[in-house]
Amino acid sequence: MTTLEQVGEARLMIDGELRGSGSGAVFENVNPATEEVLGVVADATAADMDEAIAAARRAFDAEVWSTDLDLRLRCLRQLQTALEEEKELLRAELIAEVGAPIALTYGPQLESPLADSLLWPIGRAADYPWERRIADGRAFGKSKRIVAKVPVGVVGAIAPWNYPFEIALGKLGAALATGNTLILKPAPDTPWNATRIGRLIAERTDIPAGVVNVVTSSDHARGEQLVTDPRVDMISFTGSTATGRRIMAQGAASLKRLFLELGGKSAQIYLDDSDLESALAVAAFSVCAHAGQGCAMPTRMLLPRSRYDEGLEIVTQAFRDLKYGDPTDFDNLQGPQISRVQRDKILGMIEQGVAEGARLVLGGGRPAHLETGWYVEPTVFADVDNSMSIARDEIFGPVLSVIPFDDDEDAVRIANDSEYGLSGMVSSGDLDRALAVASRVRSGTMTVNGGQWYGADAPFGGFKASGVGRQNGDEGLEQYLETRTIGMPLD
Repeated sequence: MTTLEQVGEARLMIDGELRGSGSGAVFENVNPATEEVLGVVADATAADMDEAIAAARRAFDAEVWSTDLDLRLRCLRQLQTALEEEKELLRAELIAEVGAPIALTYGPQLESPLADSLLWPIGRAADYPWERRIADGRAFGKSKRIVAKVPVGVVGAIAPWNYPFEIALGKLGAALATGNTLILKPAPDTPWNATRIGRLIAERTDIPAGVVNVVTSSDHARGEQLVTDPRVDMISFTGSTATGRRIMAQGAASLKRLFLELGGKSAQIYLDDSDLESALAVAAFSVCAHAGQGCAMPTRMLLPRSRYDEGLEIVTQAFRDLKYGDPTDFDNLQGPQISRVQRDKILGMIEQGVAEGARLVLGGGRPAHLETGWYVEPTVFADVDNSMSIARDEIFGPVLSVIPFDDDEDAVRIANDSEYGLSGMVSSGDLDRALAVASRVRSGTMTVNGGQWYGADAPFGGFKASGVGRQNGDEGLEQYLETRTIGMPLD
């Protein structure tokens, strides 16, 4: 076992100042693997959030941040350097407060976003076509015409608890590189990675006061305050579809720009010519990594009826062999659920699956060998009908539903028979056949024969109830930009 030490930042960062809540209140940060209190963090009031919004508004309207690209890029490089210098402290924090397996911190929980979530927007902003000339206008005489890209304004960035550093840094990189100011509201379950970013901005960068504000609170009303305040121009939210719908409704009054990256119930499809032995080798990891707490995880497995029993046996053994438990152990790819509430919710959904007639092949309960921590056993359901709740609802836990299909047409039909459309996988011995199936699945990203799409330059987001807009890539930068068209006399 690896012993890691962490020290969390307890203060808010508002208008360039590191300080406590106006009320002096704090709330506890709890380790989901040990159920022990790690420490505390400031519990912001409505007045604190109001000050943060006012600071961001002033910094956008009255400072040079929105117009000085060189300043922005220099400051973001300073933040990159500061984060790299505290990488090991960040790693310890993510393991402790998120329950992230240490192995995943060498990938998407820490090192992958640290490698490109700021650096890619920095590089792209340096050569982005901020202005372009279009054909001369002819209405009412000839005119020179230019299309300019300008920042949206004040962004309320609301981050989730499952991959908090990755998602927060992705929002910061795109929003700040394009000239916006920002209020970051992290999830109350995982506040310290965000407050560390706030401290580093205050102490180690030349980012002007008010450009970035970090506001932690145990009260979800502080997030709603961002959504309803007319001084906030845009909400960038990653989280559940239910909350996304609420944000869309509440933001309607002020016609807010919205980026919503929401839930998923992605299908992994194995066509009848697949090499199931090798293709299914990673199935347990793709569903159970970080305890299944990922929106893009392919939790519906579609197997051809002709090879259903064979595939089910292989994937069940893969789940049986998966190592899970203490997130500080490199061998464990599955850690705890984030909270007791979340664990109990998952166990209740498993019970509902049994009640609806699905066959529980493996797992389904709390692991007997882990008395402490909010763990759920790796769980496999067989003979699942796509109408069952375990096939339709996002469980957000290490639970796989295995569904039979008849042919390629039937597989596409089942995959698309979902309110979600975030991601998916297709496997076939024939790449062209796999691509043909993948092209008909209504989802924002697809993995074909193991190929990976992940990266800060790759747009990520979903169709249908999986969200609105894209994060990362040019499309992600453009979420944070408005378009202005200018006409002027010809030279």
